[in-house]
Amino acid sequence: MEEKTAMTYKLKSKTKIIDDEYIINKKENKKIPEKIIEAILFGCAAISVLSVAVITIFIFYRGVPAIIEIGLFDFILEKTWRPLNGEFGILAMIIASIIGSFGAIAIGGLIGIFTSVFLAEIAPKFLLVIFKPAIELLAGIPSVVYGFFALVVIVPIIDDLFGGGGNSLLAVIIVLAVMILPTIINISEVSIKAVPREYKEGSLALGASHIETIFKVILPAAKSGILASVVLGFGRAVGETMAVILVCGNTVQIPNSIFDRVRTMTANIALEMSYAHGLHQEALFATGVILFTFIMLINLALNLIVRRVGEV
Repeated sequence: MEEKTAMTYKLKSKTKIIDDEYIINKKENKKIPEKIIEAILFGCAAISVLSVAVITIFIFYRGVPAIIEIGLFDFILEKTWRPLNGEFGILAMIIASIIGSFGAIAIGGLIGIFTSVFLAEIAPKFLLVIFKPAIELLAGIPSVVYGFFALVVIVPIIDDLFGGGGNSLLAVIIVLAVMILPTIINISEVSIKAVPREYKEGSLALGASHIETIFKVILPAAKSGILASVVLGFGRAVGETMAVILVCGNTVQIPNSIFDRVRTMTANIALEMSYAHGLHQEALFATGVILFTFIMLINLALNLIVRRVGEV
């Protein structure tokens, strides 16, 4: 009897060991596909980071020598751009880029935020069916189409109202304001919808109206995401090229009013890179260095603001 019990115990022990080994092997087999997928995801992330690093190194490698030769302060503070005469000043283009981008944010940001509020809190379902696809379509329109539309519609209107031909800084601001709308609307709408429902219910329960709840409770709670949308919209505006080329007038001068013709940094690079050579070509790469640095500094500053606002 004792021998049978011992044998049974040994058989059970062996069975348990076999089961444990099977479970361990099964877990190990499951880990292999997971590790492969993790490696693929890591590779994709590495490619993204590597692409940014390679582009950055290339731009600085080609542009920094020109900045050294011309002189940093002469390059960014001189307003005359005459490559054939050896004059490489981009101050006028820096000012045009800054005014155009901030003007677009001032107009497009306000319209975009109010539109996102309407879509997230006020619009009935039958209007959402119309507005949402229209905004998504707006995001998919190529920039050259925006520029062509502005050239044949907005520019003549500006010319009829204010004269001067219509190609101006104002036309740049308008077309950029329209182009950044989808970015600001979509991200702001998601941020507003992410606000906990209890905030709205608590405000309404305390006697606040719907509009008061939106502007005093929901928008402050979603301010971090809204500011993030403004940051992305600004990046889109300052980096836009084709639409700007078609409407800005492409005159290198410091604008005295929004009706003056201008040339942005991106437009200058696109217009002259095809035939530039020598120091002229390197100066265009140097313009890219300044533009790259400017965008990075602006994004860094705005991201710090977003973080601080989010902590409040």
